Amino acid sequence: MTPTSSPTLVVADIGGTNTRVALATGDTLLTETIRKYRNSGYAGLENILKEFVAETAPGTVAGACVAVAGPVRDGRASLTNRDWSIDEGTVARPTAAGTVAVLNDLQAQGHALGRIAPENLRTVVEAPQPEHSDRLVIGIGTGFNCAPVYDLGASRLVSPSEAGHANMPIRTEDDLALLRFVETAHGFPAIEDVLSGRGLERIYAWLGHRDGDPAERTAAEIMSACETGEDPRATEAARTFVRILGTVAGNLTLIHLPFGGVFLVGGVARAFTPFYDRFGFRAAFVDKGRFAGFMQNFSVTLVEDDFAALSGCAAHLTRLL
Repeated sequence: MTPTSSPTLVVADIGGTNTRVALATGDTLLTETIRKYRNSGYAGLENILKEFVAETAPGTVAGACVAVAGPVRDGRASLTNRDWSIDEGTVARPTAAGTVAVLNDLQAQGHALGRIAPENLRTVVEAPQPEHSDRLVIGIGTGFNCAPVYDLGASRLVSPSEAGHANMPIRTEDDLALLRFVETAHGFPAIEDVLSGRGLERIYAWLGHRDGDPAERTAAEIMSACETGEDPRATEAARTFVRILGTVAGNLTLIHLPFGGVFLVGGVARAFTPFYDRFGFRAAFVDKGRFAGFMQNFSVTLVEDDFAALSGCAAHLTRLL
């Protein structure tokens, strides 16, 4: 099934709802082998990997790596939105892999940088991208997180974080009012509570609360209404989302100094593709007072590759073998 000159690898991207598993030969992802499993039908990841191995019959597996939507420490992970615990044994037993790794999903995205086809990269903010410079991945989807990427010669370090659970920033009086609305309803005003799919819904609900006309819509409904222009509140919610995202992305850029560029990943990040320019992402990103000029050094790029986390797992394993 695979060339004998390259090791066979099993890679998986584990979300709260679905898990995708695939084979790779070396750092080349075999897209035709990708299988998607609905998590609710399985007791845990080990059952999914067993089924995948039975379906694909990969032969000897040299390495296996999984990317998990949740915090990872010492090779152990817990999904944020599902009661699953995952460790290296969970991955090794069903695959019989000699080398295993457990990564946070943003870490896997970081390992994919440099291996993403140009047609899957869309410029949001232009700036020089020096080679061999540090980079930053920011994920916006079911949740929010970031991971800095450091190339160290032949190795790469992608540091995990839980940035989405820090406090949301306050730039305007409206931001303060939104913070108080989120805090009252959810106990703590985290970045993820406004910059995620459910975060967009909360911004929309807050606008209705502010205007004395409460109403709720799903994130998909808000984006659809924003595209058609049928609901001015949806447009205002999306504009607020983009402005806060620009502010937070700029903050994280000043913390990590990714001269090699900032990369936006995730389903919500892609959903906002038509609106970054229209709703002023760049203006919010560079709005750092006397450091506004300095912010011109950092590009922002949208990643449109659905399989980047799987490719990143393969790239990471290849460096370990």
